[in-house]
Amino acid sequence: MDAKDLTILFTATGVPVLAVVFIMIKRLHRRFKRKKLAGKAFGEEWVKIIKANVPLYNRLPDSLKEQLHGLIHIFLAEKSFKGCGGLEITDEIRITIAAQASMLLLNRKTSYFRKLRTILVYPHTYVAKMVSSNGVIEIEGRSVRLGESWQNGPVVLAWDSVTGGTRNIADGRNVVLHEFSHQLDQEDGAADGAPILEHRSSYVMWARVLGEEYEALRKKRRGKAVMDRYGATNPAEFFAVATEAFFEKPKQMKKKHPELYDELKDYYKLDPLEWL
Repeated sequence: MDAKDLTILFTATGVPVLAVVFIMIKRLHRRFKRKKLAGKAFGEEWVKIIKANVPLYNRLPDSLKEQLHGLIHIFLAEKSFKGCGGLEITDEIRITIAAQASMLLLNRKTSYFRKLRTILVYPHTYVAKMVSSNGVIEIEGRSVRLGESWQNGPVVLAWDSVTGGTRNIADGRNVVLHEFSHQLDQEDGAADGAPILEHRSSYVMWARVLGEEYEALRKKRRGKAVMDRYGATNPAEFFAVATEAFFEKPKQMKKKHPELYDELKDYYKLDPLEWL
């Protein structure tokens, strides 16, 4: 299409045509930029940080490590980090968080957490006010948190919880995987434990399996559980807790919850059991 054709279109239909063209150009530019970032060399210092702080990385096959490096470059280029409570943001903080968040995007068509712009990081567990959707404080007092994920807003993390959860690779607790799985869940506009699936037909099985497992966790009163009992809070928290266990306790989850494991394997396009 040349300039004359664009002039005719503009005359016939007005501004919307130019708006569409602008959006297309913007998307092409973003796609080109991401492709360039994905192929960028990954510094040895960054590799050292990940190896030391993210033991799960050491289990990955080389092909996934290389793919992860590209995802980390894109993540760092598109998201900003802000220190809170006097914390100074360092490369260690940025790389450690970006590496874990990006693991959720491996092997998948992704929008790169498109609604997320900022990650707020506190040095320790922090105190937050309980606020309703209309901005009115519902509960006076203190609410101590390890992290949280806001729809159309930031992810908030406590750095000591990030390092503690990351280095203990077998406890099924990882605040970064937890909060960023919430971001995936919220991409369709609802925090309901049902992220955007590849095929529409997949939602029936997803709802059955995760619904049954959620109810089973709610009713469980005794004995050890593969998943943190916090997952019984609501379906959104169940999906986040199940994601943590899927990556950190794949052997136990596959044995005790095979259908759930298979649903998550199909969604994430990964099989952590193969990394053991």
